[in-house]
Amino acid sequence: MQSFDRDLLIVLHDVARTLRTRFDQKARATHAMTRAQWQILSRLDRQPGMSQNEMAAICEVEPITVARLVDRLEARGLVERRADPSDRRIRRLHLLPAAKPIVETIHQAREYMNSRITAGLDEDTRNTLIDALLVIKENLANEARTGVKLAAAGE
Repeated sequence: MQSFDRDLLIVLHDVARTLRTRFDQKARATHAMTRAQWQILSRLDRQPGMSQNEMAAICEVEPITVARLVDRLEARGLVERRADPSDRRIRRLHLLPAAKPIVETIHQAREYMNSRITAGLDEDTRNTLIDALLVIKENLANEARTGVKLAAAGE
């Protein structure tokens, strides 16, 4: 039996939880925002014009959750909804100029966190880690596509 401190699933979960916590703290401290709001701004910076439904799928939340987050971002003058030119039912999300300094803060926080979490790892180890995580991500995506179910935890 493998100890919990060496169990891959537990370690991955703990690392992900700790990263989310750190980004929550940074978002609150620097701009009185949430990590979820930062995530929307960051995604829109990379993919302007996403619909709320597309954003919800990427963020793995319900569309109503994204709508509420966007409402808050819109009230702060950071995001605007624009009508889709081919389907008037769809509203596309776009960053406004006031979001630029916050997006820059997000980029800086990501760079800082990347340097902190990989401190002590040489470039080859870092690349091997990234490659391994990408394989794990692809395995999980393939599993979801083929309908294979994970065994219950602990089995």
